[in-house]
Amino acid sequence: MNLGTLPPVLVDIPWLLLTAVLLPLAVWWLRAARERQRRARLARYAESSALHRLVMITDPDEGGRTVRLMLVVGLAGLALAGPRWGLARGPVSARGIDMVIAIDASLSMMAPDERPSRLERVKQEVRRLRAMSQADRVALIAFAGRSYILTPLTGDDGAIELFLDNLDPSVVGQAGSSLARALRQGTELLLASDGSADRALVLFSDGEAFEPIEDVTAAATEAGAKGIHVVTVGFGTAAGSTIPVQDGTETREKRDEDGRVVITRYAPELLEAAAKAAGGTFIPANASDKATRIRGALRALRTATRTLEAREDHVPRFLWLLLPALVLLAYDTWLLTRRRTFRTSDTATAAPSTPPVVLLLLSLPVALLSCKQAPDPASLFADGNVPAAIAGYRAQMANGDSTAGTRYNLGTALIGADSLTAAAELLDMVRRASDGETRMRARFNAGFAWLTMGRQPQNPDAEAALTAARAAYRALLTDRPTDADAKWNYELALRTPPPQGGGGGGGGGGDSSNEKPEDPSSSAGGLDQKQAEALLNSAAREERDVQGRKQRQGRTPPRGKDW
Repeated sequence: MNLGTLPPVLVDIPWLLLTAVLLPLAVWWLRAARERQRRARLARYAESSALHRLVMITDPDEGGRTVRLMLVVGLAGLALAGPRWGLARGPVSARGIDMVIAIDASLSMMAPDERPSRLERVKQEVRRLRAMSQADRVALIAFAGRSYILTPLTGDDGAIELFLDNLDPSVVGQAGSSLARALRQGTELLLASDGSADRALVLFSDGEAFEPIEDVTAAATEAGAKGIHVVTVGFGTAAGSTIPVQDGTETREKRDEDGRVVITRYAPELLEAAAKAAGGTFIPANASDKATRIRGALRALRTATRTLEAREDHVPRFLWLLLPALVLLAYDTWLLTRRRTFRTSDTATAAPSTPPVVLLLLSLPVALLSCKQAPDPASLFADGNVPAAIAGYRAQMANGDSTAGTRYNLGTALIGADSLTAAAELLDMVRRASDGETRMRARFNAGFAWLTMGRQPQNPDAEAALTAARAAYRALLTDRPTDADAKWNYELALRTPPPQGGGGGGGGGGDSSNEKPEDPSSSAGGLDQKQAEALLNSAAREERDVQGRKQRQGRTPPRGKDW
């Protein structure tokens, strides 16, 4: 084997590796000292030549026993250090809070006085904040003249990253900036969530808003009174900058209704007033390392334990060393017992006792025959016995089988039992911890669970569920634009309000919105690349039109200030 391909070996307590060297040396020294003392005692009774005729001075297995004992303590010393090698995936538990991140997406956030722009700097800080708090459930809100929920509270980094990448002023249809609307919608979103963790609302903006300060402080005071910790974070410079506007292929400067070039400036007054009214924290634009400061402001909040995505970790292997040590010790003890039995036996034909190892070997077939094989959960699911399949998959996970395939099968079975929320969360974990076909199918089935919840009548969280379903299928279609089932489900998710009837058709016929089973046949589709792209672009245009209609329902900015 090439030494370069050997897996890395780690230890939990490196200094205990010394015991693997010191303990064998100690055994050798003690055995040698014992032998010297034995010889000294025998020398008192007779000379050496006479002793050889009377007694056995040296045990013929003395050297072998010393080597065995040195190996036993050496292996035990290595096991005590906690060796690890090889990688295995497993769920990770951590503690986090519920947090809404409200991002100012007005035109003024495109100003380049913070390179490359204020909005891009906000995205960088949000990503850094998310990296520091993986256990937090996070929701994204984009606001300008109105606010719009991009994602519900979720731990799905993929969905958060997707919306961050595509966030620009075109996402929020109405121009202007309304901090009060963002504060109120963030408060409502947090209060609608369940859980024992504390809640926080982090608002990123340049502070340039054209609304009365009383409206902002009233919304912030309401949030603080309901137990929500408000953090406002400023961006921009006091000197300000012009606003670049894309006009076709040409970039020009933003002008007001009188034709004058607009200069947007950082205005901390509203941000500071909002934080003070809510009893929260204000972080000015000139502060460095804003993400760390935000995390510090939220450190005192009460957290809740959550299971994060599975991660790879080195597997403890101490048993691989401890078991051989125990076997060697048992073998040495058996040899010593057998020799003493022969020495104390009255006759040479006395039968030795049955070794414990023989009894163990004789008992193994009986133990194996008494074991009953558990039914296969996949067969139970195929036969329609969904509760038994769920119990089977959970039993497999309880016995240590935390592979992506088992968790995927459990999530799919939960959909069959209408445990949609639990199924969506579990399938999201599988998607984040796997790749290839398993990741695609987990994303599809998670989207199906959200889609089903979004299409349920009188569901107050229908719009949030549909938003999550759109994000899941949009990400899937980015990788697989020819998946006809995903395109059909994506179109269903774009229909607002949710239709009351079931969906069918699309792709290969039948109810194509159903979840993908464990081993489904490949989608029939029948669409070429151009048809797939045309269908996806049509769905995207429909979603933009729906969002635009929602955002245009509010009032226009005062005095024509639309940045």
